[in-house]
Amino acid sequence: MFWLAQGGLLGVKRSRANAEIEVALPIFIQVAMAGGDRYLAASWAVVRALVTETSHMAPEEYQILGQVQKDASWLNPAHEDNYYIATAILPWEGQVDPTQVILQRATLARFFDYQPPFYYAFNQVHFKGDAFGASEWLRQAAEKLPDPEERVTLADFAARWLDRSQDLDMAARIVEAMAAQAKRKDFADYLHQRSQRLRDLAALRRAAAVYSERYGQPAGSLQELLKSGVIEKFPVDPFGFGFASMPMVFPSSRSARK
Repeated sequence: MFWLAQGGLLGVKRSRANAEIEVALPIFIQVAMAGGDRYLAASWAVVRALVTETSHMAPEEYQILGQVQKDASWLNPAHEDNYYIATAILPWEGQVDPTQVILQRATLARFFDYQPPFYYAFNQVHFKGDAFGASEWLRQAAEKLPDPEERVTLADFAARWLDRSQDLDMAARIVEAMAAQAKRKDFADYLHQRSQRLRDLAALRRAAAVYSERYGQPAGSLQELLKSGVIEKFPVDPFGFGFASMPMVFPSSRSARK
């Protein structure tokens, strides 16, 4: 009988050892198990996330982990370890939306902490490609920094990220508004230059669209725009980098030429 039973078990798939993350308990059960203490329940949920071995987890387990940590952020949105762990693991495993919920809640609860909005901004630009949203959240993070130089550095990145947006005219207006609010004159002047650069880039993109419509194919370079008469002269980049090698001028040229 032993050998028969052993043979029958050969085809049975062994369950995973990390059973602690195979289920996300309803919030009311978590609070009840913690004796009605929501903060204790949140801490227990964070401990679950902390001790879980994530290196060999399946995609559905990351989804459960995201729910566990999102529940913890509802129970105690100010829990620092929770948003740290979530940021380090979840978005890189396809759980961007739960991470952003956790970071949103942490931003509201930890009004003194620049890191939740900073991480939220990074996720927006890196995983979602949302330059406008990322820039807005990064500006929030900058306002929470105590050091003026660090605030300027983050605000600079917030302006730079707008270069990635599809609506460059709107991006230019946002940077111009940032310049109007800047307290340092040198930084305000810098932002005015960035705003003008975005306007020039928007004009080049419109010219590239005109070229494509006129000739039935995208321009391969700014030189082609100039030769065709679509533009009269090259705009001057105030930062000296130029526009000729910037793919954002011709966002669809590569795919159209394949």
